[in-house]
This record gives sequence, structure tokens and C-alpha cells, in this order.
Amino acid sequence: METTVKKSLVNKLERLYGEQRALSVTSEVMELIQTYKQKQIEPEKKWVDEKDIMMITYGDSIKEEGEAPLKTLREFLSDHLTNEINAVHILPFYPYSSDDGFSVMDYRTINEELGSWDDIRALSHQSDLMFDAVINHISSKSKWFKEYLKGNEAYQDYFVEADPKADYSKVTRPRALPLLTKVETSNGEKHIWTTFSEDQIDLNYESDRVLLEVLDILLTYVEKGARFLRLDAIGFMWKKLGTTSIHLEETHLLVQVMREVLEEAAPGTIVITETNVPHKDNISYFGNGSNEAHLVYQFPLPPLTLHSFQTGEASELTQWAKSLEPTTDSTTYFNFLASHDGIGVRPVEGILTPSEVERMADKVQTNGGYVSYKDNGDGTKSPYELNINYLDAISTNGESVEKKAKRFIAAQSVLLSLMGVPGIYVHSLLGSQNDLEGVKETGRYRSINREKLTRSSLEEELQTEGSLRNLVFNDLKALISIRKSTKAFHPNASQQVLEMDRRVFSVVRTNEQTGDRVVAIINVSDETVPVQQETFDSYVKGTAHDLISDRKISSDITLSPYEVIWLHSTLEVSS
Repeated sequence: METTVKKSLVNKLERLYGEQRALSVTSEVMELIQTYKQKQIEPEKKWVDEKDIMMITYGDSIKEEGEAPLKTLREFLSDHLTNEINAVHILPFYPYSSDDGFSVMDYRTINEELGSWDDIRALSHQSDLMFDAVINHISSKSKWFKEYLKGNEAYQDYFVEADPKADYSKVTRPRALPLLTKVETSNGEKHIWTTFSEDQIDLNYESDRVLLEVLDILLTYVEKGARFLRLDAIGFMWKKLGTTSIHLEETHLLVQVMREVLEEAAPGTIVITETNVPHKDNISYFGNGSNEAHLVYQFPLPPLTLHSFQTGEASELTQWAKSLEPTTDSTTYFNFLASHDGIGVRPVEGILTPSEVERMADKVQTNGGYVSYKDNGDGTKSPYELNINYLDAISTNGESVEKKAKRFIAAQSVLLSLMGVPGIYVHSLLGSQNDLEGVKETGRYRSINREKLTRSSLEEELQTEGSLRNLVFNDLKALISIRKSTKAFHPNASQQVLEMDRRVFSVVRTNEQTGDRVVAIINVSDETVPVQQETFDSYVKGTAHDLISDRKISSDITLSPYEVIWLHSTLEVSS
């Protein structure tokens, strides 16, 4: 086995670094593998199933005075979500200098304001954890970059020096900021590649030292309790003048090396790539279905679901879902609606028209949110991200709390019905709304959905009968519990999208191994919608059971506004 892995790594590393360097780098990689392999315990569970529900949160989204936030998080999960949430994505918890954690100063230490590695370890005994590997760039305040500026020979090839006179017109830019940043070093003035900001210095993967350092960091994260590793902004890792410098062959090779090293040293580790780009580029990180990411983010889902509930029509969501390709048995999608970032609209290019996106943006502003625009290069601007709390994004001003909650739960049911692993943002789970004070305080639009909550007051609101938090939290927990007990919702169970009524989103999930089948029928509108039995009868084989209302269905259905039905039936499985 070791010989096979070594040959495979040599082949990849030759394509990155040439024949001579590849042999020495491979030897060091194999040593790393052996070192960490001895520390690993074989995981009980090597893949995901219907019981995997991930909560996305900052380490200090829920706080209590006098207590480490990571400890508070663990206690809150233990007290309120033991049966619903089994996995937690803790957004970057390392020391940082900007971007709410994504300008990492030291990959190997914990931000003291959040807690310690002991707190992370304790949390990993209770929940599966996803760590952020922010490995495209590092903070300008990091030791690595400071040593580079000082002229320390060991760090001189860690960063991408560039000629400001060269032509960078083809380079893909995620933000409207300068690509190069001028810095003063002991060796004179230099221009450094900074894809995201002047405080986020891109790492140079043409240096095999950088790759070895990063591999060691990834394996350290697994040793410290990570089951999932999220490779942040991974598409930009390799730079090459005259190209877009995104999704290059070398970038895919780097991901393949990371996957192979992790599988050999720590089997059961799940790699998830974060690439907020159109669908075709996004799914390219599945590689051949077994050699790159296990999971990729489903970026079109948030704006398409938002569009459906804003307009009361599911046509575009339905057509997009119909186009999704089945994944391999060892890959699947990571589905989400809300996150710490805004709702990106670039992934719906070619799905929604520019005027539909503009209408969505107008509604977001009406509902108290903000719109971030990109410069199109021709004097015009267009939205690239909608900054708003997701519950507020799909709400209507002046409506009742009950209606607001019901619509929001219907939107979450779309997330929970689709093939893949669901990720639920902490503020969605807790029924939070726009944090306008946070925007005032930081001056950043994204702060609208990054509120820090005090545990005691949060729990009081959650227990207040009929409050928005109370309704959302309890109804969403109930929906999650049903999903977790239904094998038709296995992330790899087959998916067939039905076309019923433009106001309805419907998908059939079938677990071929167990015979479990669910027909999910979701009314995205404020109208009563009749659904004829013949549109779903061939999928349920006689009388079916609605898992949500706990009633038998054997005739036509009339959906109330925002009603969700999960029709369950069991098929015969041939032995």
C-alpha cells in the first residue's frame, strides 16, 4: 500500500515541481504520513449518512460572561441540541488580524478570547467538528510574513512576488481591490500577490516548503479533533501569468495531494472545498469522484431558494435541481442557505436573469439588508452579494410572527430535502434577525448576520412561548429529528425532481438499499395550492404517511400557504 501511495504522490508532485524535486518532497510527505498515522484512531464512521446535520457558527456566536465561548458553545449544544446537531463547523478560531478570522496570524494556536485546544478537544468528544483550513493566504501580521519582510532566507519563497508592470488582466478577481500590494522589505521594495486584501497575503505553492508546511497543519487539525476540513478559497491557490489563476490544473493537483495524504494518514477525514463560483467550476473539485473533495458547497441553492420564496414561484429552483448530476458513493453536496457571509448571486449567472437578480436585491434592501456591488469594467455595476439575515430576506414587512416562522421553516425544508449534507447557520437555527447595530459598529455589511448572543437572554427568548425564536427553534428541531430518522434522506440516496405546480417544489428521495422513499412537497407561496394524487401516486405505491403531520395520504392534497409534506413509503428491495 505504501509503495502505491508513494508512486501516486511522486506522479502528482512531478507535475507540480519537476522530477528532481518531486522525489525529495515525496520522501518528506511519506515521513509526515507515518508520523501522524501512528497517532490516529480508526474512526467509527467513515462516511456521512442521514444523521449528519452540521451547525455553522463562530466560536463566540453564543457567549456567557466569565466563560470561554467555546465552553459556552459546547454546553449550549449539550443542553439544547444533543439529538439534532451532531456536527459543528466552527469558523476560524485562530488568532487573526482582520476579516472576522479569515486573516490567520497563527494556524497552530487558538484565539485566547475563544478558549483553548482543550475546549476544542472536549467539543470533538461531543460533536464531529469541521475546522477551517484558510490556506490560500495568511495574515500580514503572521510570523511567516514578518520573517519574510526581515529577509529571513527560510521564508523568502513563501509568498508570490510580482512585477507591477506585467499584464494581470486575465486574473479572476473576487473583490474590487488591488491584486498586488507594495511592501518594504530588508531586500527593498516588493509587490506581493494579495487576492483578497492587503492584510491577506497569498501563499506561494510553487514552493514545496509551503506545501509541506500546509500538509503538516492539516494533519495537526485532524489530530486536534477535526473530522471535516474546509479548504477555504481553494480555487486561487496556484498563480500563473497569462491565465485566470483560478481552478488551474496545478490547483486540482494540490487538492489531490492533500486528499491522498489525509486518506493515508487519517482515514475517515472528509475534505470539503469552498469555491463560490458557477456550478460547473464548483463541481470540478469532485475530481474523478474519488480523488479530490468529498463534499462541495451547493452555492446556487441560497439565492434560488430566496428567489422562490420572494416570488412565490419555484420554477427556476426546480429546473436547476433537475440539472444536478448524481454524485459517486464517496462524494456529495454540502447544502446550506445562510452562512457567515452574504448570499452570493454569482452562482445563479445563467439561471436567473439580471433583472430577476435586481428584483431580489431590491427586496433585500426593502427588508433592511444591503447589497454589495461589483464593478463590471464598463462603467456599470451589478450585485454580487446580498447582505441580510436569511429569515428577514424572505419575510414580508408587517406580517405575523407565525407566518414569518412558517415561511422560514418551509425554506429550511428545501435544504433538508435535497441530496447532500445539510449545514444550518447558527442564526437560522436560533431565529435571529438583522443585526443593524453590528453593521453600524463595524461599518461592514456582512456584520448584519454575525451577531454575538448572550446565552442567558437567548435562552429566555427561546423559552418564550410564541416568540419568533421559540417558533423557529422548536419547529426546525422537529423537522431535523424527522429527517435524521428517515433513511430516504441519506446524502447519497437518489433524487428525482417533480414538476407539479409553479408554486410547489417537489423532490423524490429513494434509498435503494433500504427501500425507503420520501416525496417532499413544499408550497413556496402564500396561496392555497391543490396537488392531484396522480402527480405523486406512482412514487408512493398506495397509502403513504406524511412524516410531518403524521397522517395517511391516499387522495388529492390541498397545500396551505408554505405547507411542507414529506410522504413516506417503503418499496420492496430485491435481495
